[in-house]
Amino acid sequence: MPKAGIIYNDEKPIASRIAIEVKDKLTAAGWEVVMTTGIGGILGYSTPDSPVCHTPIEGLTPPGFDSDMKFVVVLGGDGTVLAASRQVAPCGIPLMTINTGHMGFLTEAYLNQMPQALDSLISGEYEIEERVMLAVSVFRGEKVLWEALCLNEMVLHREPLTSMCHFEIVIGHHAPVDIAADGIIISTPTGSTAYSLSAGGPVVTPGVPVLQLVPICPHSLASRALVFADSEPVNVFPVNTPRLVMVVDGNAGYYVTPADRVHLERSHYSVKFIRLQSPEFFRILREKLGWGLPHIAKPTSVELP
Repeated sequence: MPKAGIIYNDEKPIASRIAIEVKDKLTAAGWEVVMTTGIGGILGYSTPDSPVCHTPIEGLTPPGFDSDMKFVVVLGGDGTVLAASRQVAPCGIPLMTINTGHMGFLTEAYLNQMPQALDSLISGEYEIEERVMLAVSVFRGEKVLWEALCLNEMVLHREPLTSMCHFEIVIGHHAPVDIAADGIIISTPTGSTAYSLSAGGPVVTPGVPVLQLVPICPHSLASRALVFADSEPVNVFPVNTPRLVMVVDGNAGYYVTPADRVHLERSHYSVKFIRLQSPEFFRILREKLGWGLPHIAKPTSVELP
């Protein structure tokens, strides 16, 4: 009996209702179905009273989810997709993402396309697109204090955000660089259309083997976004006291002190997204963000005499 999974946002009634409908249809077609919510992929935030809120990377996989699963249907918005990616990446299970949220930049289909999407899943008529993830770790000396998988970005800043921070950053074997800014963002190509984009970073098409470093409101005209090979690890040494706040994919946080080192490298885990048609990134940019739309004053072609 083939096996499938469902991860849904149980805070949204429509996602909960659709999850039951999807389970019933797959079960009727002879599939074994395991369900869980996306809450298990949300790592939580540290607090001054509880500075360590840590689950090992492989510890987020829900019970019953394993490499025998053919696919997982994800019902929610981008936040649920980010959570689900951490839950299943260690098992390498492909994700079919259905948008029940708002923007849904990471989702593949809408609810009105659900019947056709399920038929394609059952018949195996789809492609797989892999996206790079980062392994983010906080070290104190040689001890790992905290770790997480990251699909979009890691952000490091002070509380409150509008306070100047100082960072020493080492990329690969290059010379250290000093950045003074409200914070820094280190982003994957997938995350280049998220916080990094809002902070002035470039859009990077998926599949390009790079990462980017984007200062947030830098205190220098010389500090601009930097794009570098994703084969090079990054080490960030914060200078500010008493602590900075690190946020991963917008739903995981950890306090970082000057005694700590934040280490980022390309993870050996990746996210596998199911695509019902050949991936077309420029179409998604146009539909979701309005990139490349024809200008109203675009001149028409004129035939020369």
